[in-house]
Amino acid sequence: MLFRVALAVAVLVIFVYGLVDVIRTDARLTRGISKPAWIIVMIVLPVIGAILWLLIGRPRNTAPARRTYSGPTAPDDDPDFLRNLEVRRRKQAEAARLKKLKDELEAKAEDGPAGAGPDSTGDADTRDTGDVK
Repeated sequence: MLFRVALAVAVLVIFVYGLVDVIRTDARLTRGISKPAWIIVMIVLPVIGAILWLLIGRPRNTAPARRTYSGPTAPDDDPDFLRNLEVRRRKQAEAARLKKLKDELEAKAEDGPAGAGPDSTGDADTRDTGDVK
């Protein structure tokens, strides 16, 4: 019983490994028959197809191509990101400065028009007209 389970697992592992390997292999590198034909052989004859793929169809002496990324790996390595970050920081500082100025102007406008303080109430007795009596 244990032998049957181990055999079934081994067949499944060989089939899945072979099928994934066929799918991941570049179509120009397959040997013998075309890539779609290898996939069909793998599905129709799972164990024999996988063994044939590993012996005949698989490219020889080719390491899997590593993907190289031409862009930066982190945002702090990207000069465009850092430049945009500096521009954003300057814009935020300018917006804060303008908001502060606006708040100050609104605070002055709430106090009333210029020259209309407590000294200019309009009473003739309290104003100094500069006339000598």
